[in-house]
Amino acid sequence: MPELNKQSLRGLYAITPDGIDPDELLTRVHAALRGGVRMLQYRDKTRDAAQQAGIARTLCALCRRYDACFMVNDDLALALGVDADGVHLGADDGDLATARQALGPRKLLGVSCYADFALAGAAVAAGADYVAFGAVYPSPTKPQALRAPLSLFGRCRDELGVPSCAIGGITLETAPALVAAGADLLAVITDLFAASNIESRARSFQNLFTGEPA
Repeated sequence: MPELNKQSLRGLYAITPDGIDPDELLTRVHAALRGGVRMLQYRDKTRDAAQQAGIARTLCALCRRYDACFMVNDDLALALGVDADGVHLGADDGDLATARQALGPRKLLGVSCYADFALAGAAVAAGADYVAFGAVYPSPTKPQALRAPLSLFGRCRDELGVPSCAIGGITLETAPALVAAGADLLAVITDLFAASNIESRARSFQNLFTGEPA
């Protein structure tokens, strides 16, 4: 696993889009990693288990080449099976304490907490390494998602002491407000992987955390 822990989770968190040919997906992910992506989450709601496992292994190996953290969305068994660096779970994706035990101390557990700070507190108590709030903006992936107020990120830092991830409709134009509000990670799908120059787009997002010009 890359030298990442919950104190150092910060930057662009790329999430793979659905419905893309595996070779094209690999090309786009490669470009994002060249642009400085430090975390990649494999999210796939369209393929069967065998196809997902093959793609996940390939993406995991690519992330290792770039010393980036590879996460799997919603599927603990897949994450363990491909030796991912962790899993990201939603509210209905299994018992968090069980997942924490299965992952062990060196792998990461991320949890979607939507707009619910109490849920975030419970997730941290169960062993979450970071919590995600969203949708922070209207999202093409989940258009009906409840909007999460930006105040959640400061509360997470002050009261829970773990990194927070913003997700939902994030663009390079809206991202600075999220960083200013205290978000440690920006989970982005469309504005990254649909960009005409993915490498450059990833670098611009990452620069928001380093103070360099976007």
